[in-house]
Amino acid sequence: MRYITARKRAEGMGAAHHGTDRHWYMMVSAVGLAVLIPVFIYIFGTAVGQGRDAVLEIFSHPFNAILSGLVLFFGMRHFAEGSTVMIEDYWQGVTRRLLVICAQSFAYGVCAIGLFALAKIAL
Repeated sequence: MRYITARKRAEGMGAAHHGTDRHWYMMVSAVGLAVLIPVFIYIFGTAVGQGRDAVLEIFSHPFNAILSGLVLFFGMRHFAEGSTVMIEDYWQGVTRRLLVICAQSFAYGVCAIGLFALAKIAL
């Protein structure tokens, strides 16, 4: 016999058995991105329209490279989580699984390619 309360058994058991974990992750990552994105837009905006050497100079600074990497990584994680939630809401069965795999693969692929490019510029 289990000696736990009904509340404890129900905790974290929403319709998708994830409770509010995904909602909180999306809220926290949105706040973090809201802080990072304006600074990134300023840095990226200074690089737009410049020559190749100027762009390499801008993104070779550690702060700019680290900030760009953080925006890329957390932005793609936010995209992957949001697209997974959307896919789970509207599709079922094998289609759902394939679309989630595609969304996750796309997010990790973009992140890997972007971080590789940043590493080549910064080093």
